Formats: sequence, C-alpha cells, structure tokens
Amino acid sequence: MNILELSEQEIVRRESLAELRNMGIEPYPAAEYPTNAFSVDILNEFKDEEEPREVCIAGRMMSRRVMGKASFIELQDSKGRIQVYITRDDICPGENKDGYNTLFKRLLDIGDFVGIKGFVFRTQTGEITVHAKELTILSKSIRPLPIVKYKDGVAYDKFEDPELRYRQRYVDLVVNDDVKEIFIKRNKIYTSMREYFNTKGYMEVETPVLQSIPGGAAARPFITHHNALDIPLYLRIANELYLKRLIVGGFEGVYEFSKNFRNEGMDRTHNPEFTCMEIYVAYKDYNWMMTFTENMLEKIAMDVNGTTDVQVGDNVISFKAPFRRVTMLDSIKEFTGYDLNGKSEEEIFAICKELKMEVDETMGKGKLIDEIFGEFCEGNYIQPTFITDYPIEMSPLCKRHRNNPDLTERFELMVNGKELCNAYSELNDPIDQAERFQEQLRLSEKGDDEAMFIDKDFVRALEYGMPPTSGMGIGMDRLAMLMTGQTTIQEVLFFPQMRPEKKVPKDSVAAFAAIGVPEEWVPVLHKAGYNLVNDLKDGNPQKIQQEIGGINKKFKLNYTTPSVNDVAEWISKLA
Repeated sequence: MNILELSEQEIVRRESLAELRNMGIEPYPAAEYPTNAFSVDILNEFKDEEEPREVCIAGRMMSRRVMGKASFIELQDSKGRIQVYITRDDICPGENKDGYNTLFKRLLDIGDFVGIKGFVFRTQTGEITVHAKELTILSKSIRPLPIVKYKDGVAYDKFEDPELRYRQRYVDLVVNDDVKEIFIKRNKIYTSMREYFNTKGYMEVETPVLQSIPGGAAARPFITHHNALDIPLYLRIANELYLKRLIVGGFEGVYEFSKNFRNEGMDRTHNPEFTCMEIYVAYKDYNWMMTFTENMLEKIAMDVNGTTDVQVGDNVISFKAPFRRVTMLDSIKEFTGYDLNGKSEEEIFAICKELKMEVDETMGKGKLIDEIFGEFCEGNYIQPTFITDYPIEMSPLCKRHRNNPDLTERFELMVNGKELCNAYSELNDPIDQAERFQEQLRLSEKGDDEAMFIDKDFVRALEYGMPPTSGMGIGMDRLAMLMTGQTTIQEVLFFPQMRPEKKVPKDSVAAFAAIGVPEEWVPVLHKAGYNLVNDLKDGNPQKIQQEIGGINKKFKLNYTTPSVNDVAEWISKLA
C-alpha cells in the first residue's frame, strides 16, 4: 500500500507499530492471555467490605485520560465497559519507565486491545475501577475507530450512517452499544424456539443447501453449476420437500433453521439470503399448528423481553395467545368489497383491473388472489392474526380443505402488516400432488418465473406413504425484527447484502505517463485530487505545483519536485 493512500492518523499508528517492534514488543502476540473476569461481572459482584479482588481482564481501550504519572482508561470487553486506573510506578516498578512513558502514553491508541492484571477498588468519586498492576498490549489497531461519546446515557457523534454501519458491522458493534443487544436477543429467540421443540421430542436436522430441483416455495432461485457432476444446481429457496421426506422415513417431528436464497428484490423486509425455520409434525393438522405457533411465540416473547408486549415503531404488539383467526376470502371481502368465492381466473383478473392493480396475462388465479390480498389486506393486520383457508391455486403443497375442495387447509400469520409464518395441513396424496405440480408447470410455461418445479422424487416419496402431517415455516429475520422492535431487516442481520462499494475512478500510471508525468508523481497527483488526467486540463500550473510540492514535503517523500514549467507542459498536452 502506498503511504499516500493512508490518512495522517493511519500513518502515525503504523509508525507506532514499527516503534513497538523496535522496542522488542510484539504488537500481535501469539500466546494465550488467561482472563478470569468480565467487566459487567466485576461491576455487579463488587462489594466494598470484601478484600480487593484480583482480576485479569482484556479488551479494547475506548478512551483515556492522561494526568502525568497517573491515567484512566475505559476498557471494553465482550460484555461491557469498565474503568481502569494506571499509574507509572505500578506498571513500571523498576528504574525503566518506558512501559508507561513511551508504550502507554505515546504508542498506544484508542481501539488497541490490551490486557490488564490488577485489583478492583472504588474511586473517591464512587466508580468501581480496576487498579492496574500490569499492562500488556494484545493487538495494535492501525485504523482509527469513530469516536462515539456517551454522557448521562446519551450518545454524541454517533456512527449512524446505515450504509457504513451495515458495510462495516464490525465497527458498528464496537462503537454503538445497543447494536450488540439486538443480536444477543436474536440468539435468545433461537434458543427459546429450540427449547420449545426439543421438549416436545422433535429433532433438529440438516438438509441440502444445493438442490437439483428448487422446491418447497414459489420463488426465483439462484443458479450455480457443479463441475464434477456437470449439472446445474440451485441454492435452496426452501427445505420443505426434504423435511417431508424425513416424515415419510419415519420421524414424527423434524425441524431445521434453514438458510434460504431467493433471487428477488431487496427492501426493508427482504434480503436475498434469509433464515427460515421449518417444522413438520406427523399426525397433526393446521388447527393444531395454529395453537402450537401462538404458544411458541408467546414463550419466545417472554424469554427474550420478559413480556408479551413488544414496541415496534408506533405500535405495541401483543404476543399473548390466542391470536385472531380470519379466512383469506373474508379478509379480501372486508377490505375490497369483492367476494372471490367461486370466481374464475378471468373474473378475478377483471376485478383486479377494477381495483386498478398492475396485473398481466402471466398471472394465474392464485397469483392474482395473492396480489389482491397483499395490496389491500395484509398491511391492516398489526396484531398477530391467522389468515386461513387459502384458495387451492395458491398452495400447491397443501391439503384440500375438508369442507370446501376449492380451498386449502393453510394459514399465514400476519404481524405488523407483514407475513411472519406460513403453515399447512400437508398434502400427502401423491396423485393430487403430481397434478398440482403439473398445474405449476403450466404456469411456468405461461411465463410465471416463480412457479414451482416438478420434483418427481418427492412424488415418489409420497407414493410410499406419508402420514397426516402439519408443517410450519417462520421467517427468523422478521421474527427478530419484531422481538427487538426494529423496522428494517438489515438491523437484525450481521452482514446484510450490499451493493459494491463505490470507488473513485482513477486513471492509470500509463495514462499520466502519456502526458509526461513521472510514475512516482502519479499517487501524489491522486492525493491532491487529480484522479483523472483530464482533471489537470483547466488547472493552474503554479497552484498544482505548490499542492504536489506540499504533499512531497508533508509525507517526507524526498522526490524532486517538478517545476511550474514541467506542470505547464503536462497540461499543454491535454489541449
């Protein structure tokens, strides 16, 4: 890396790095540093009347106040922050005081990892503090952190640009105290759900991410190629068909936290890579699954937040079971005034036109109904509501309704205006399943790029017999949004998908050489803001010469500065 690509602080830190090594101090030691305490635990367990506790802690130095021979630093570990008191004579008991005067005061920076051995005490101002007896550098930070200052619980100079936060989540986690809490809660959601399933005897399994046929959902897949087998493969859009194969194989209940991939749009509630939990239980139906689901969500809310009420934006959402139940067609009738019961594809298409919806000839009956519900109904359900009994065209893997063959035994749970989970009484009739797949093929040929593929092996599995089964899938990212009160999916993903970073366009060395610029001066011109050859075209030769000469001096490059005439000659070749 050219030194001119670095900021002044980065250059200073690299110089400190070199000086540490010259002193015989390894800034990235390999040896274990045996910590025995965390910041939060020290603060919570401290008792004034007890003997001073000896501790060994490690973490980032997030601030420091140097007061001659004594200093205070704030150390941040994985659980929180604690103050550390450092004196020259304590960490350098001998004659040589370089460990304090040089190492600590001059060569350490905010963001460096250090280890502290010492004892816990309370300062005269009442703050629980670690009195350092030994300081060890554990890792040198050569890029400065953004400095977020806290006073009385209020953050100042916040690192809050979403583009930077999501792209550099590692920085976000360090400087924004509340961000880590979101992901701790997300972990609690998974733990709570696993406990709920495991106590009922259901088994967690793993199924393929690379699939020869992307089944189990209506979505556009990502396509890749397996070189050894010379076949196309798809990143899974769902794991449903594999889990149901396991029910065929004799398991009573199986579940999986599934990483799914759908090559579709991105917005505040969609990411192309997402996590879905799917569970299948034999001998159950969708009515049982509704009760199972609402009790699960009530438990999760209590485990994560200690209450069933969660604030999301302006809404307080209650996860107290039971939840409301509304049929899909009743919902559409309520919010549009149209009764779609018994209507043909052509009639529903005409209704869509009357509702001034953007629809086209590729959309089948199920897609049209789905679009109506999504546009006019879905957003109205803030409190948890089961939408039940979907038209059969919308649910090619779902069992026909026991009382109405035009409908299916399916529900979706709507919360805060969005779908949270989807569940069926699973279709286990192999002949009916094959016919439904054929209908999906017809839609695909019609132009629907989200129609399902035909999975002949899955049909074959059903032919061996699958018991009555209910299945449910829940979007874990959306659940995490709800349980943490977030309104964008990016806030609950460690590393959301991002567009490539924008890079400042720069002409090559060869392009500058063509007008006579020596190779070593090209980075200097870039540093001065002349990234493209044409940036020089209307420049003042004297001004440019002074700018690059100043950079030469400031960064101690020791180049021979071109004359004003030299610069003028470069510019003349652009005329």
